[in-house]
Amino acid sequence: MRRDVTEIRSFYGTPLGQTATRLIGARLSDAWGPLTGQDVLGLGYAAPWLDEMREARRALCAMPFAQGAEAWPRAVRSRTTLVDELALPFATGVFDRILAVHAIEEATDPLALVRELGRVLKPSGRLVLVVAGRGGLWAGSEKTPFGDGRPYSRGQLERLVRDAELEPFAWSQALFCPPWGRLTGLADALEPWGARLMPGAAGVVLLEAVKIQLALRPRTAAAPVPARRRQTLAPQPAGLVPTVRRNVEIGDEHD
Repeated sequence: MRRDVTEIRSFYGTPLGQTATRLIGARLSDAWGPLTGQDVLGLGYAAPWLDEMREARRALCAMPFAQGAEAWPRAVRSRTTLVDELALPFATGVFDRILAVHAIEEATDPLALVRELGRVLKPSGRLVLVVAGRGGLWAGSEKTPFGDGRPYSRGQLERLVRDAELEPFAWSQALFCPPWGRLTGLADALEPWGARLMPGAAGVVLLEAVKIQLALRPRTAAAPVPARRRQTLAPQPAGLVPTVRRNVEIGDEHD
């Protein structure tokens, strides 16, 4: 059973929730940059981050029936829709970017959900899953929405998106600070140190996936299959501009 939308909204109104919004938002900004002219979909409870995507051509907030919905944005005409997460009310291939937060951990069928997100993603589109990290303290805290449902490791997310016929493209982590309100003031300082000293203890894992378009070749063709490669959005020390390391081989993830 999904956590009610009013409880999630209350959490993101607290100092701890605002800290989580900011730290995860920094990773999303690193990954996507400006979204001018892009069509964006948020699934689950993505409103706090959609608020920062004002330059997008169109942004919609889809909230699952079991969770409930709230009006978003508050000050203008609402762009929220209540949805069946396994049968989204959108045409195939319409969104440039999709952000799923508090979406797959409590889904009855995570694979079907990710496949449905892939369906509405444009061929050149990009999907980011923000999911509670299996090795982090946030997954064990019922005081936050990340404590609900099943947490994931990076390796589990990679397998999930591949099973959904998408390709892992980039990843990152956030929320190394424990989910204790009295420590929110230390969150920024703890992020880079946590990434270096306890990389498996992140509160959330962010995995970006793309839709792979395969060209059909004649049966006589014997062209070699290129090795899979992807970007890695590694957490950076505080004060440095985040960088993207290109052409990093996909390695095995220890679950």
